Amino acid sequence: MKEKKKMSLTTKILLGLVAGVAAGLALGGSPDIATTFIHPIGKLFINMIKMIIVPLVFSSLIVGAASIGDVKTLGRIGGKTMGYYMVTTAFAVTIGLVCGKVLNPGAGLSIPVEAAAAASEAPSLIDTLLNIIPKNPLQGLVEGNMLQIIAFALFLGIGVTSIPEEKGKPFVDFFDSLAEIMYKITAFIMELAPYGVFGLITPVVATNGPAVLIPLIKVVIAVYVGCLVHALLVYSTAVTLTAKISPMKFFKGVMPAALTAFSTTSSSGTLPVTIKSVKDNLGVPDKIASFVLPLGATINMDGTALYQGVCALFVAQVYGIDLTMGQMSTIVLTATLGSIGTAGVPGAGLIMLSLVLQSVGLPLEGVALIAGIDRVLDMARTSVNVIGDASATVVVAATENVLDSESSAECAS
Repeated sequence: MKEKKKMSLTTKILLGLVAGVAAGLALGGSPDIATTFIHPIGKLFINMIKMIIVPLVFSSLIVGAASIGDVKTLGRIGGKTMGYYMVTTAFAVTIGLVCGKVLNPGAGLSIPVEAAAAASEAPSLIDTLLNIIPKNPLQGLVEGNMLQIIAFALFLGIGVTSIPEEKGKPFVDFFDSLAEIMYKITAFIMELAPYGVFGLITPVVATNGPAVLIPLIKVVIAVYVGCLVHALLVYSTAVTLTAKISPMKFFKGVMPAALTAFSTTSSSGTLPVTIKSVKDNLGVPDKIASFVLPLGATINMDGTALYQGVCALFVAQVYGIDLTMGQMSTIVLTATLGSIGTAGVPGAGLIMLSLVLQSVGLPLEGVALIAGIDRVLDMARTSVNVIGDASATVVVAATENVLDSESSAECAS
């Protein structure tokens, strides 16, 4: 008897997305049903993902830093990772500005704004840099402060490489075991991903309906086109030139993580799926994935930065303000640096947009224009953030000559 072929995780998640959109449209006249009875399914899935983020990131980073072997190598890999993230973020903002100029989303729109949207104040760059080092690392772990968790984990990983192996081995073995346990729990949770995706998407469509996109459809198109161009142009070029991996292989390998990010709108929440995708499908070794991906989930926000460029131009066009080249350059710089400063802040996209608008003197009331469709935009930008994290692991692994080319080749089969 011929064995039945098992459905892939990507297909299951995609089916969950399609089913969620269909159910949302069907329940458009009764959104309360979706929010009351279906949304808790998605909320439960998100809670389970959140449950594993801190122990997964903490343990994997310690093991990743310790497995690199020496501080010099750790510094080299860290430098490559940070450099890649900053350069691609600058490209993303620029692409967003170009899309905003070409598609001109704010032209002809006259949307009244009664009051400025309330947004949390983004921390200054200096405060962000100072707060990376935790005064109380246990408090950082409890509060889920990802920058502080990363800093503390890296210090522990670097420290354990600086002491005799016989003294550090029990410590590393413990966290290695914890990381493996978290990977296994992740596998269990991901079996529920299609149901979680369904529970998350259905209420959004049922509550807002397709009509929510009509007034701002050009903004949505500009952001989605920009995200697509950035992924196809920047990431494809990077993985092709450095790792000799075709764009088709790369995007096929990272697709489960991209679809999960599209549904959850959380780079950190998608981290377990991203780790699994780059290891199993793209041949990235543990020591690279466990270091680069948690760092990227916290500070790499290419999609969000691109969104800043589009939305800043949109707001300027709505208010009839012509931006100079100097102001556009300021948007690029502010969005690139601000992607680190606002990464750990709830509602980072709108907070970062406030920061960018303020930097070039645009009305902060413009945030209110975007807030209504922020969730729709968040789906695309989070997917790009996650794809960017994955591309960074491939690039860094290739430049370190540790990429498993056989595993990445199997992805295409």
